Amino acid sequence: MKYRSVFDIIGPVMVGPSSSHTAGAAKIGRMARKLLGVRPEQAVVTLYGSFAETYRGHGTDVAIAAGLLDFDESSQQLPEALKIAEQVGMHVRFEADTRTPVDQPNTARISIAAGERQLELVGVSIGGGKIEITEVNGFSISLSGSNPALLVLHHDKYGAVAEVAGLIAQHEMNISYMEVSRQEKGQLALMIIQTDEEIGEELPSEISGLPNILNVAVLS
Repeated sequence: MKYRSVFDIIGPVMVGPSSSHTAGAAKIGRMARKLLGVRPEQAVVTLYGSFAETYRGHGTDVAIAAGLLDFDESSQQLPEALKIAEQVGMHVRFEADTRTPVDQPNTARISIAAGERQLELVGVSIGGGKIEITEVNGFSISLSGSNPALLVLHHDKYGAVAEVAGLIAQHEMNISYMEVSRQEKGQLALMIIQTDEEIGEELPSEISGLPNILNVAVLS
């Protein structure tokens, strides 16, 4: 087996017990939080495969709640995430689906809402703390995190894609892959933009300020 880096051997820096069930789960929850743009008020998390069978014992529920609170996998607050969620008024419900077959054993579907904002995301923990996002608001996608990426939820309006691409060019960043999907003409759309360079905080902030942009998340 060929390792790409020392982190493939020793795993991520995290609060245990499992890179797949804890670190990966926290990252999935945090990506949902980033895409929603604010802390959720309500969350329904459906767990499949081995997530559904062992989530309590392995802390998957705690880790996803931590991600929804915007804690990363190394946060010392992670073990108290369910208690903290209750204290701040974030209501999280977990459902175990052991009947629906899934392609990957560690799969979670997260439906979250805050006011009028709503988001549904499907994520898979593929081992070693790494994740893949396979669906966002009904859009089928495939993001493994091997390259830095921007996920931009936006209204399907003329010029929206060009404005985002223009800002990326201003930052002298190269787009290695780009995909734009929409559910219906003129409705919700999703840009997936992978770049050769790491994405700092300034670019997502500038994209968020553009017309018709709903939310921006960075997968690094």
